[in-house]
Parts: sequence; structure tokens; C-alpha cells
Amino acid sequence: SAGTQDFDSIEETDVMLVIGANPTDGHPVFGSRMKKRLREGAKLIVIDPRRIDLVRTPHVEASYHLPLRPGTNVAVVTALAHVIVTEGLVAEDFVRDRCDWDEFQEWAAFVADERHSPEAVEQYTGVAPGLVREAARLYATGGNGAIFYGLGVTEHSQGSTTVMAIANLAMATGNIGRNGVGVNPLRGQNNVQGACDMGSFPHELSGYRHVSDTDTRALFESLWGVKLDAEPGLRIPNMFDAAVDGTFKGMYVQGEDILQSDPDTRHVSAGLGALECLVVQDLFLNETANYAHVFLPGCTFLEKDGTFTNAERRIQRIRKVMAPKNGYADWEVTMMLAKALGYEMDYAHPSEIMDEIARLTPTFTGVSYKKLEEMGSVQWPCNDKAPEGTPIMHIGGFVRGKGKFMLTEYVPTD
Repeated sequence: SAGTQDFDSIEETDVMLVIGANPTDGHPVFGSRMKKRLREGAKLIVIDPRRIDLVRTPHVEASYHLPLRPGTNVAVVTALAHVIVTEGLVAEDFVRDRCDWDEFQEWAAFVADERHSPEAVEQYTGVAPGLVREAARLYATGGNGAIFYGLGVTEHSQGSTTVMAIANLAMATGNIGRNGVGVNPLRGQNNVQGACDMGSFPHELSGYRHVSDTDTRALFESLWGVKLDAEPGLRIPNMFDAAVDGTFKGMYVQGEDILQSDPDTRHVSAGLGALECLVVQDLFLNETANYAHVFLPGCTFLEKDGTFTNAERRIQRIRKVMAPKNGYADWEVTMMLAKALGYEMDYAHPSEIMDEIARLTPTFTGVSYKKLEEMGSVQWPCNDKAPEGTPIMHIGGFVRGKGKFMLTEYVPTD
């Protein structure tokens, strides 16, 4: 859902594990900080089919590069876990204190199975078992270990499974809850984090709270004046499955080129073509817009007034330098569409939307435009417990209570 660290945390990292990301190209400012720390002596593990710049660049060289076959992220990360468990490299004190021990034991038995060994998965991954074993040992024993992952992980049909496998790895080695460690997504676009925070997943409301929670739904229902379904909605791939089957009729796509970015392009194309109503709101007539029945113009960042949230959970104020050329801000278009559909959504300024977010979202209760003006930016959670924000997550304990290990089965893809 979000990165556990702030960007300054890299200054205390001893081992970086970079998977599915090319920081020096995609995130050059943070990439330069990574290189600085590597030149100071930190070690680097790269898991990527490509030989990205960080593998070898002036004064920087990865200790290990695991050139896996595309689509085998889950198999490689689970193989790393296999080594850590079977060679006794688990941070047992951390796991007993901070995680669900019974779930850990179930997970440990799962990854310890010989079918998850580096030797067994080599047929899928193409990575030499010795490389996997050495990389696992370095991450588990090399000091503060931080994992950084990018779109090479998330824009895959098993993206969520890979992220869970990465989180398992961090918990098993105790690399959570202090400076220099953590699980850190390198987001693909600005404000992807902000969109996720606001409940863009079909099973969650803002603040990553499940729609099945009665008290959470009641809070939203009282403010919005509508009844909310306790059952999760469909994820995007499932939407296209249902569209092809004829049971899913329409989509409103705002600021996203699904046809370009989602896996299984042929299936996405079939799903888009089967829709009875596709509304696309964007800056350009992108590939997805070729299927649109209605196209609504979007706004550039120069025309936006609001906030962006970056990969370190930092909420930053943005201000428009010109009025939207199309006449309306994105939020105004959405508001007018809601009214046309019969729901009286009524805001006069983006600050009112932020005030509503603060009323409804425990991790944002201390956030307001006034605070952002005073502080410049703030990292959530920002509330009564952390009025100045939270640079490092999970210090002393996980928000959910005990850390939960997830079984991550590798599923080969075409």
C-alpha cells in the first residue's frame, strides 16, 4: 500500500535489493542518492532481466545481478526466502515479537519445500542457483537491508503476489521498522501513491480500510448519504473478464492508458471493445481512447490545484500556474459527472475535499491545506499520535498488530 521509509533512510542502508526498477533512469534524483550510498560502501543486489546502469557504473558495481526471465519474480523472491529459512538466517527474535508466529511457521514450511529451492526454480527463472544463494545470504546478514521495487514488479499479472513475497522477506529478516531498511516502491508516475491512499483498490476505502468493516462503512455512509456495498468490487483484470463475458458494461478511465500499461494487451483490447460505454478523460487521445464512446479533456499538472503524494508518503501542495484550458479542473469534471448521474457532489475548492479526507481517514486527520502551507509537506500518518507526520513506519509494531506472512505461489505465465 505504501513505502515504509522516507528517502533519507537510504543514508543508513547497508544492503540494497533493487527488483524491477531502474532508479537512475526512472527516479534520477533518488537514484543519485543510491549511488552516493553505494560509493560509501553499501552493497547492491539487482534482480532484473536487464543489465540496468546500477549493475555497473563509475565507482558503483552490484555485488550480485540476478538476470531472471521476465515474469518469474515470485519464483526468485520465494527462492531467496527458501535460502533464508533453510540456512537458519531468519531474525527469529523479531518474528516472534512482531509477527504472527503460527502464520510464520506455515509460511516457513511453504518456502522450505524443495520445489522452492534455487536449484528447483532455475528451470523457470534461468538464474544460477549459486547467485540466488549468495544474494539471499548477503541480504539476510549484511546489516540494514532495504528493498526497492518498481513497475517491473507491479505491472505484471502476479505483481501483488510479488510485493507480498517481498514483504515476507523483509519481515523474516527483521528489516522493517527503523532507518536504513524497509519495503520501498519506486512509483511509476507522480501521485500514484495518492490515488492508492484514497481507496483506488476495489476492496478498500481511503486509508486502506476494508469495505467489509461495518463501522468504516457507517462513517462514510453518514457523510455521503448513500448505502455502500460490503462486498469488494472487481479488480481491473476481472473487469475485462466480465466485459468479455457480457456482464460488465461500462468504465470511466481517468488519467490512465489501460491498454498500454496493463498486462495481457490482447485481453484488455477484447474487454474494451466489448464495453457498451467507455468514458476516457485524459490529456491525449491515447491508445485506450481509441475505444472510447466519450472523451473528456484532462488537465496538466500546471493547471492543477491540490496535492500530490510521493513514494515516501509525503503529501505536497501543488498550485496551478494557469486556468485549465478546457475550462474545468479534473475534480470539477468528476463532480459534474456525479451530478449528472444523480448524486449531488458539491465542492467549491480542493481544500474542501482534503477536509473531507481528514474527517474520514484516520491516517489523515491532521492533514489540511493550512498545515501544508505551514510545514511545506507532511508524511502520513499525520494525526493526534503523529501531528508532525511519520517518516518511518512500523517502529515498535505494525499498524495491523502482528505482521502477517502470506503464501506466494508462483504461477507460470505465457
